[in-house]
Amino acid sequence: MSKIKTDYLVKSAMIAALYVAVTFVFQPISYGQIQFRISEIFVLFAFIDRKYWVGLTIGCAIANFFGPFGPLDVIFGTSATFLALMFITKIRKSFGNSIKSLFISSLGPVIFNGVIIGIELNYLLGLPLVPSMIYVAAGEFVVVSLVGVFVFSKLLHNKRFIEIISFK
Repeated sequence: MSKIKTDYLVKSAMIAALYVAVTFVFQPISYGQIQFRISEIFVLFAFIDRKYWVGLTIGCAIANFFGPFGPLDVIFGTSATFLALMFITKIRKSFGNSIKSLFISSLGPVIFNGVIIGIELNYLLGLPLVPSMIYVAAGEFVVVSLVGVFVFSKLLHNKRFIEIISFK
């Protein structure tokens, strides 16, 4: 197996495992109407390198499979994360590597998870639709747009870190 394939497999597996582990460690706040899924910070790795979408999507699917909503969350929750990842990579490609672009990218998870998970919670639990969307979006905003952008804005300036985590 070539070094490129090995690097890709290892980094994809590591990010998937990190996503699952962090979701489980913070399980009480990772699911539900009011949620702060700390592992969603990792979606910003797709801003650094779009190839992270595979590991992040797989990690989200595994975390959702073992969560309280099971197979439906695998479909809908993972779709929300996948769409957010595509949004992040599109914004990065269109607007470049800036803090402004990073912040705009961070709004993808806020929007997609807010809408899709809000609908899912309404369907599965009978929770009010609009408040569910707002609560989920607010949690994503705090985790990804505030904390995540702050952390990644610092990491983007660390050339050695970028060199290590980027796919070759």
